[in-house]
This record gives sequence, structure tokens and C-alpha cells, in this order.
Amino acid sequence: MLNPDTTAFVFPGQGSQHIGMGHDLAIHYPEAKKIFAEANKILGFNLSGLCWEGPKDELDDTYNTQPALYTCSMAALTSLRRTTGEFVPAFAAGHSLGEISALAAMGAISFEHGLNLVRERGRLMKIAGENKPGGMAAILRMGSIKLVQICKQSSKETGHHVQVANDNCPGQLVISGDNMALDRVIDLVINNESCKVIRLPISIAAHSPLMNYISDDYKSAVDSSIFYRPNTAVVGNVGVTNIDTPDKIRKELCAQLTAPVRWRETIEYLLAKGVTDFVEIGSGKVLTGLLHRIDRTTCGHVIDNNNAIVTLSSS
Repeated sequence: MLNPDTTAFVFPGQGSQHIGMGHDLAIHYPEAKKIFAEANKILGFNLSGLCWEGPKDELDDTYNTQPALYTCSMAALTSLRRTTGEFVPAFAAGHSLGEISALAAMGAISFEHGLNLVRERGRLMKIAGENKPGGMAAILRMGSIKLVQICKQSSKETGHHVQVANDNCPGQLVISGDNMALDRVIDLVINNESCKVIRLPISIAAHSPLMNYISDDYKSAVDSSIFYRPNTAVVGNVGVTNIDTPDKIRKELCAQLTAPVRWRETIEYLLAKGVTDFVEIGSGKVLTGLLHRIDRTTCGHVIDNNNAIVTLSSS
């Protein structure tokens, strides 16, 4: 069984969604089914049907993706707790949107308030994408220091901003910003034969200054949400430090809108604190894949279906 002192719960962000997410949990666990039903009622539409049956283009709309992933994570958490009881890990963290899931999981915000916040976050980010369109691209097999320099060069040459938005793991970075500056970075990187560039099929420049367009509205949503002290250490994406008070949480969530997601550093921080087991709670296994590229000696557990819970509880 897991040792709470050496365990971290981690929660996925956008990119982990898929049709069918959470369905197996709802079949096997009344608690999970109840979470989806509650989300349907709060949001006023059939979120569970969208998660389980699609269509994919609607599930991939950030306005829907964010509450879908949040709800799936909370359903997975309640299912896991049926087996483990009120297991409290030493740490929790979430990738971008997943940070709100981590806060809800650790009692820092209620399920309803967290759901309404991620729904509003998705709505506002969609508006930003429509009014301040940009893009994102994954840059593989390039160091972060070099890519930061290239982004600065591109921003200076074009007069538009682009920056590293996600430092996911060694050799996997994501850039975000204005399309002109983004294209210039791609031109500069593409000549490096060791690198690979994947332009992401989205028009939202997440974790970049283009999100300033909706920063005031998002701050209002964050400020109107009720937060509490989390019941374990939640490590934030922005400062890679424990966000342990309502004021720190609000500051983190607002800054996260335009700041890079420092996921590699977050995992390294947790490893330095003695974490040996990482439990990815929600849809898919993206974070577990990144974990193994950061440190192959760690143990990752994916909790997104009944078999995974049974396996973990019997180990």
C-alpha cells in the first residue's frame, strides 16, 4: 500500500481528455456517478454525456474541456477513497487546470465552487482566443535555456511576444504567444536537426501575455471563490512552492493565467522532498509519462478506471 509520507497526488490538465473518460468509474462506483450527476445539475447541461459519448469537437472546446477534466478527476478521487479511506498524501499538484483539481481534492475549495471556477476559466480563455488569437507549439529535444533565448530573439525581431509556456520534462517544452512570433521561433528551431516541432491545433495562447485580455475578469472570478487552507501541501505551477493560504492560492491562480507551467521543476521539487509514489488521478496517463522522463526510478500510478483502483489497493 501507499505510504502517505512519500506519496503525491497529481491531477492532469488539458490534453488528457478523451471520449469515455470517467465512464468505467461511474459504472463501478456510485460515488463517481454521483459526482457526474452533481456536475450536470450545477452546470445545467449533460456534461457526463459529453465525457462519455462526445462529440469530440465539443469535448475539445476549452469551455467544456476544463469542467470535464475537473469533474473526472473528482470522480476518480472519490472512487479511490472508497478503497483507501480518507488517505491524505504528503503533497498534491496539478498541471495548469489540474491545479484547481488538486486544491479541491485537498479541501481548499468546494467541488461546486471549483467546478464553477474552471467553467469560467474555460469560457474566458475561449474569449481571449477569439479576441487575441495566438498559438502554441511543442518543441522536442531542445534545452529550456536555449529555447528561452530563441523566444526572446523572436519577440524582439517581430515586435510580438512568445514564451515558453510549459516546461513539461527534459526535451519536451511548449511555446505560446502571437502567431507571428511563434512562426519565427519555429523557423529558427526547424533548422536544428536534433529538434522536432509540433504545431498544436489550437488558437488559444495559454500561459502567455495574450491571456491578459481576460485577466481582470478571471481575477474577479477567483476573488469571488471561497478558499480554505488545504489539508496537505499543494505545490503551485508558478512559484514551485506550497500555496497554503487563501491569499497565496488566489495570487497563484491569477498569475498562472500568463505564467509558464513549471511542471518539470514541480516534480523535481517533490522528489527532493522524498516523494517516491505519484498517483495521477483523472483522465489518461499524460503526467505519468512525463514523470518517467524526469526520473525513471519513481513509481507512477494511473487512477482512471476500476481495474487501476483494484490493482493499487491490492499492491
